[in-house]
Amino acid sequence: MERPWFVKTWADPSGQRGSAVRAVLGALACVLAVFLALQSFWTFTAAPAVQAGPRLVEIPPHQGLTDIAGRLDEAGVIRSPLGFMLLALARGTARGLKAGEYEIPQGSNTLAVLGLLEGGRVRQHAVLFREGSSLTELARILETERLARSEDVHRVARDPVFLKTLDIQAETLEGYLYPDTYQFVKGMTTEEILARMVARMRDQISREVLDRARAREFTVHQVLTLASIIEKEAVVRTEMPLISAVFWNRLKRDMPLQADPTVQFAVGKDGKALTRADLQVDSPYNTYRRQGLPPGPIAAPSRAAIEAAVNPPAVGYLYFVSVDDRHHHFSTSLAEHNVAVARYRMAKAR
Repeated sequence: MERPWFVKTWADPSGQRGSAVRAVLGALACVLAVFLALQSFWTFTAAPAVQAGPRLVEIPPHQGLTDIAGRLDEAGVIRSPLGFMLLALARGTARGLKAGEYEIPQGSNTLAVLGLLEGGRVRQHAVLFREGSSLTELARILETERLARSEDVHRVARDPVFLKTLDIQAETLEGYLYPDTYQFVKGMTTEEILARMVARMRDQISREVLDRARAREFTVHQVLTLASIIEKEAVVRTEMPLISAVFWNRLKRDMPLQADPTVQFAVGKDGKALTRADLQVDSPYNTYRRQGLPPGPIAAPSRAAIEAAVNPPAVGYLYFVSVDDRHHHFSTSLAEHNVAVARYRMAKAR
């Protein structure tokens, strides 16, 4: 049946709008789903650079979340800066990420990277400061590890104000830094690094060492000075007490110590052969020309050298000469010493 002419068919405008809205919302939902899927994939999948191997990244202090995400992205350790930021916000750690140098392990995903920064698990630099090493050697090591500039190490080690805060009555920290393996991290100040090494040295100076030093009317500074010379002269630790005895016997007789390492320190020839001209250099560290101890330590003494310095055995030795690269011959008289020198020089000439 036909509709009367006066009955008109009208489209429902509200229905069309509803369909359009649903279509837009559906499209947005699809886009959001794809976006979330991608972010999820990027969050739990290691970035290509980290898949290939571990990476180093440094986060400076006072960086915001956006800056941190940007640095991580530039270093190639995350796939999505936005995903990293969303994850940090979701975990409530966006404002608690720690500055420092991080070593991102191979295969780490964004969640693992975030965990490192949340916990402040920064990279540790193992610094080996060997027995008998000097302040100059330490400065070189710290600069190589990019922990401190060499000039800053020398400056701080001679800063009277800093020395006073450490209660050190000396002009420099030479000899006051204990030789050991340290774990330092980037961001530590030069003062913090050196203070830790001084504290380690204090731990080695026991009450017994202090008591024996006082009994011999020696200050800690003098003990460290003598111990540093013993450290440089000795190769095997078993000879340290005998070398200490030689120096103590010489001090008692007002004889010059005649220790090559002190002259090497004065002329900058650590461990190298000295010339006649070197032995004549006018320096308070030239123990061939000056009696008594030099003004201060010449290197970092070990605990064995410190204990030897205050525990010399009761022997009459006044001289020693190298037998080989490790051992010495000890003599009680100059005549005996000269014979020993001639004998070992002939042995080396063969």
